[in-house]
Amino acid sequence: MTTPTLPTVTPRSADAVAPVLAAVRAATPLVHCMTNTVVPEVTANVLLASGAAPAMIDLPEEAAIFATVASGLLVNVGNGLSEQHEGMRRAAAAAQEAGTPWVLDPVAVGALPVRTQLARDLLTNRPTAIRGNASEILGLAGTNAGGRGVDSTHEVDAAIETARDLAAETGAVVAISGPVDVIVSTDRVTRVTGGDPLMPLVIGTGCALGATVAAALGATRGTHAPHDAVVAAHALFGASGLAAAEETSNPGSFRTAWLDALHALTPDEVAALVTVEDDPA
Repeated sequence: MTTPTLPTVTPRSADAVAPVLAAVRAATPLVHCMTNTVVPEVTANVLLASGAAPAMIDLPEEAAIFATVASGLLVNVGNGLSEQHEGMRRAAAAAQEAGTPWVLDPVAVGALPVRTQLARDLLTNRPTAIRGNASEILGLAGTNAGGRGVDSTHEVDAAIETARDLAAETGAVVAISGPVDVIVSTDRVTRVTGGDPLMPLVIGTGCALGATVAAALGATRGTHAPHDAVVAAHALFGASGLAAAEETSNPGSFRTAWLDALHALTPDEVAALVTVEDDPA
């Protein structure tokens, strides 16, 4: 008697949102943040509210050491000094060697030459995830000159095929931020709908998202697919934006309400607030 072949069941990204966020709360992952000089305080507050622990270690002599101790590493190339860039190179290399999940945030890459070369060099250390807007993803891949500073001049869908190529080249999950966030792996594309138009008016939301992605990757290393961890981090930000918009319509008070929502929303509430949809295979 021939045993019938069962169809392959593709996991739904939406199903992993609550478990990943619960794992972050349970593990309190330590995130090594090498980030834009404009946003360390915002990033630290967001990580604490989300259930993670921040550390800002920039010295080249210490960065490589700490990258092997931390649960996850964020390398954000926005507005850094030469010494910080050297620390980023050392930290990314150490993270790759140690197996520490790490996130590359290519802020304003494509438009500015020094950070563009730095970000492209860092790709050789195989980031676990890459997170940026559409223009930054296109600029990182060299298919476009980038956006207007940190602002994207491209629609999210314009970067999906380039994100696929980056994922295939580096092994990273590539997240494209926009009105609808798109998370791309070699075999999956997931769209996360949430947030609010006030979010771009609050400094550091994108930079802090990269750190939260690192937290989710670190907390779920070996238990969940990196794609699901990246989706869950974006879902948390989207849900918190939706919740904050119910409280206020001005950017100053929105920032406070959004930070409170990051802390207050349960994993199940996050999963219920946002829309997470996988593109057909």
